[in-house]
Amino acid sequence: MELFKTYKLWPIEPVKGLGCKVWDSSSTEYLDLYGGHAVISVGHCHPKYLEALGSQAAKIGFYSNAVENSLQVTLAHKLGEACGYADYNLFLCNSGAEANENAMKLASFVTGRAKILACSKAFHGRTSGAVAVTDNPKIQSPFNKTGNVEFIPLNDVAALESKLATKEFAAVIIEGIQGVAGIWEPTADFLKAARTSCDKYGTLLIMDEVQSGYGRTGYFYAHQKHGIKADIVSMAKGMGNGFPIGGIIINPSIAATYGMLGTTFGGNHLACAAAISVLDIMKDEKLMQNAAAVGEFLMQNLQGNKAVKQLRGRGLMIGIEVKEGYETLRDRLLFEKHIFTGGAGVNVIRLLPPLCISRDQAAQFIQSFNELTA
Repeated sequence: MELFKTYKLWPIEPVKGLGCKVWDSSSTEYLDLYGGHAVISVGHCHPKYLEALGSQAAKIGFYSNAVENSLQVTLAHKLGEACGYADYNLFLCNSGAEANENAMKLASFVTGRAKILACSKAFHGRTSGAVAVTDNPKIQSPFNKTGNVEFIPLNDVAALESKLATKEFAAVIIEGIQGVAGIWEPTADFLKAARTSCDKYGTLLIMDEVQSGYGRTGYFYAHQKHGIKADIVSMAKGMGNGFPIGGIIINPSIAATYGMLGTTFGGNHLACAAAISVLDIMKDEKLMQNAAAVGEFLMQNLQGNKAVKQLRGRGLMIGIEVKEGYETLRDRLLFEKHIFTGGAGVNVIRLLPPLCISRDQAAQFIQSFNELTA
């Protein structure tokens, strides 16, 4: 049997990681400024994370959600304290796409409506419902396409109001910061209008914080900078530092009934142990504050580089749009300077490093970037 080849692969195999560094099978060291799509939050192979997983694995790794699991309760309490939504309720699953699926399904249950409003250039996942609200026809099969989804331009308040006024929409789903699109942020006015219109027309506001959440922007969730609260917030990626876990937090006004949502693996013992350790490490090492400070350092030192057309984002979620002629810069960073970064299209470099990145490591990236664009 061979692999079903749906990924374009670089000829590099990371086999070891520590903090913000990885090593390949030839023992070459790389600086990791991408964290495997913003997944590595507290750093590769953090000793407290490894201890938490190892200790739990030695006890019990999995049992179904038909029995009590006190680790889920501990995780809910710690997450509520960390994120500022302490009165909300937590449903655990396995990934960001699954979190968004459950968020939209729940909104439809609550409102009795079928339609979802999404934003242009959005990415919410690849499963059936999540890909339907993803603005990329290339990854939608005929099976996924539905008349129950409509798109409006990001930050178009008039379009938002017009659509929600029809009272046809169960929810509007908005990324805290659009990642795959190239780091585009909803404005405060747009998010406040979304909150107001959702309240006015009986629509739920879902904030997708799968990539932009978990402290990455210096706030626990990116939307919190703008002073609004969502009805449902989805999360994953940095939640488990590489261990598969996702979840949604749900407004307490939304009542649960047995069987309305469910999962086999979601909230299993190992996943909860990983997620609890992540929250503890983030708190103990003040990683949200570090994300804000190092992110500001990166933005300040990238300003003025002749290759940079525009800088977008905040904290450790940064998009570097490069000018024409610098489209190979991401590959050169990897193969000449041994620095992993992300991409969005051909001309945007995404920086999504572990939240523990040091100022010295950020300076190493700045020096390499400047040398390649001199």
